[in-house]
Amino acid sequence: MGDRLTAARDAARTYGSRTGSGGGGAGARRGRVGRSTILAAGAVLWVPGPVAKDGRRRKKPRIALVHRPKYDDWSLPKGKLEPGEGWRAAVLREVREETGLDCVLGDELPAQHYRVNGRPKEVRYWAAVPTGGGFAPNREVDRLEWLAPRKARARLTHPRDRELVDALLAALGTDVRRV
Repeated sequence: MGDRLTAARDAARTYGSRTGSGGGGAGARRGRVGRSTILAAGAVLWVPGPVAKDGRRRKKPRIALVHRPKYDDWSLPKGKLEPGEGWRAAVLREVREETGLDCVLGDELPAQHYRVNGRPKEVRYWAAVPTGGGFAPNREVDRLEWLAPRKARARLTHPRDRELVDALLAALGTDVRRV
């Protein structure tokens, strides 16, 4: 992963500098949702694709998927906000806890809204590029894999997560139909 992390750091400098703050301070948490809504934040963590034999970088990024043994599913890193925590702080913390990676946040991606045990849940997502750290299996996540978009879509357990892969590709200016 060394070469990918170096490429990711380069991408982070470019990608992170061209994105806005995306809001997400502590005051942004309540918005239009009620107190019983479960609030969570996550990331579509990506690195630039590998270099082709001709020396050019492929357009297909690699996307990090995590396996959660408790649910036996493949998903994107995410987790609940802690009391008083802002969206952006939560996603940075959750990515670090689940993957061991520090990252820089890019564009905010579409939020997901669904129900968990009868309660509404809102998960806000950001595109993110790793800048350091390393994965070690833990009680929440036992595996992390970097996959091309097509393979990531196929591996994701929940169809709603596949939409986030497409949103990332759109944010990166990649033609979703070609990957």
